[in-house]
Amino acid sequence: MSEIKLIRVRDVMKTKFDRVDGITTVADALHNMQYPEVRALVVNKRHENDEFGMLFFKDIARNILAKDRAPERVNVYEIMVKPALSVRPDMDIRYCARFFDQFKVLRVPVIEDNEVIGIVGYSDIVLRGMTDKYKFN
Repeated sequence: MSEIKLIRVRDVMKTKFDRVDGITTVADALHNMQYPEVRALVVNKRHENDEFGMLFFKDIARNILAKDRAPERVNVYEIMVKPALSVRPDMDIRYCARFFDQFKVLRVPVIEDNEVIGIVGYSDIVLRGMTDKYKFN
C-alpha cells in the first residue's frame, strides 16, 4: 500500500495578495492592485469584532460591468462578500477541495490567529499540490 503524502493548505497558498478597506472605491481598489493573478482582494476588518470580507473579480463583473455601473462611484463594501468563508493553513488540501465543492467557492482566505495569512484557490491545490506526485514538467 502506497503512503499518501500529506499536503497542507499552507504548502500551496499564495502569500502575496492585496488588501483593501471596504470604503475604497472599486476603481481605486483595482488601480492599486499589485497581485491581480490572485483574482480577489481581502477586505480588512473595520474593528476587532468585525469579519474579513472578499472582493472577487466575478463580483466586479456581475455588479459593475454587467450593470454598466461606474467603478469610481461604487464602494467595495457594496459588492463584497462578507463574512468570507475561510480555511485553516493546516488543513489537508483534499479536505480543502471538498470544502470548495460543498460551498461552491473558487478561492478563500487562509486565516491563522485571526489574521489572513494567504489565499488559496482550486488552481493552487491542483497545480502546486499535485505537482510533486504527477510531475507536470
